[in-house]
Amino acid sequence: MMFAAATGLLTALPARAEVAPDALVRQISTDVIDAAKSDKAIQGGDFSRIQALVDAKVMPSVNFEVATRSAVGPQWRQATAAQRSQLQAQFKILLLRLYAGALQQVKDQTVTVTKTLNVPGSTQVVVQTEVRGSGEPIKLDYRLDKFGDAWKIIDVNVGGLWLVQNYRSQFATELNQGGIDGLIKALTQRNQAPAGKS
Repeated sequence: MMFAAATGLLTALPARAEVAPDALVRQISTDVIDAAKSDKAIQGGDFSRIQALVDAKVMPSVNFEVATRSAVGPQWRQATAAQRSQLQAQFKILLLRLYAGALQQVKDQTVTVTKTLNVPGSTQVVVQTEVRGSGEPIKLDYRLDKFGDAWKIIDVNVGGLWLVQNYRSQFATELNQGGIDGLIKALTQRNQAPAGKS
């Protein structure tokens, strides 16, 4: 489940206008899994290798500002530019740590696209997939939206749970107690904890 959640939100390649969302998701999944299978450093949890992979291939195809804004919720509007930058940086580290753990579990997984659905009243689509390996298949839905001429991932659903929305409920407690600065402090502390403790 952790593998699917992390892979879902962070795995992507530079988007091209001519690529349909289902084809993009299929290519994303194949390339990331193949990279993890062939790179011993990634399998060993080398954070710098994972970060380099994410920065080079992932971030261009994720609208990370939209994802962070959604996770923070209404208080995002009250945040300064500096606070927004810090929130995005800490949220990225949080997801990278999840991703690092997930990639160590990659062995024989493949991903199959099962369906693409339009989201009524919006430009968004949901691409439904299954992660298949030696165990039970894991259902994984990607939510994408079009920004300019490119599709971007903005959230992922694992087993009925949208990852960004789930973080939003977690962040709400910190926001209610300490506001934006309190959330930044909590995320920073969480990201400095030993791996597996975040």
